[in-house]
Amino acid sequence: MTIVVKIGGEVIGSGEAALLAADLRVLIDGGARVAIVHGGGPQATALQKQLGIETKQIAGRRVTDAATLDVMKMVLAGKLNVDLCAALTAAGISAVGLHGASAQVVRATRRPPKVYAGAGDTPVDMGFVGDVSGFNLALLETLWGAGHVPVIACLGADAEGGVFNINADMVGNQLAAALKAERLFLVTSAPGVLRDINDPTSRLPKLTQAEARAAIADGTVTGGMIPKLEEAMAVINQGVGAIHILGKLGPGDLVRAVREPGSVGTTLLS
Repeated sequence: MTIVVKIGGEVIGSGEAALLAADLRVLIDGGARVAIVHGGGPQATALQKQLGIETKQIAGRRVTDAATLDVMKMVLAGKLNVDLCAALTAAGISAVGLHGASAQVVRATRRPPKVYAGAGDTPVDMGFVGDVSGFNLALLETLWGAGHVPVIACLGADAEGGVFNINADMVGNQLAAALKAERLFLVTSAPGVLRDINDPTSRLPKLTQAEARAAIADGTVTGGMIPKLEEAMAVINQGVGAIHILGKLGPGDLVRAVREPGSVGTTLLS
């Protein structure tokens, strides 16, 4: 079984990282091939503030100028990648930290100016923001064959040496599609898809694509969960078996989600 796990920056450095690592060790010992993709938005925002660099966002998306790109490199490919690899190592996992420029494991192109919902009718240039154009899957196969787990920071690179900031959900989704992974886990601060955003007990255990679209249309799903679901649905049609949206993890939650889909978070099915 091939599993892609996308981890939000809020998970790294918390107690959840150790719980996640322990669960991944169980899955790996059971024969799973695991690839990890991580973000780091909260930490990048905090470092920008510390350095006196304004955080600019348009329609909820970070504008990445040259100074911001340097921050993303420091945070994503630096501290967070190291800390996450260290947590995995402590659980007995041979983790190899990577970023997009590592043998172009994440190939990308700079995103041209485009119109964004909620940002008016004029195309917006987001700076050094990239779109995924491919992956070095041969490198991942080499690492798996030698017993290692790739841990990929959400930066992309092109053949000319350009480096780009990419949304971690996008990298995780596209990597899962490229690998035709049986499972994709999106580990975030949200406990799954909720009927009532203020009521954690209103979690929807399973959603088909039709049900997810209906929940968006009738206003049940709002805010940042809308693009998360829309992007997930786009890749589930490309060979990904199931997508799990998980929130704060407890001991064994990731393993339970694999063995009993819907028992933790929300499982999106075709």
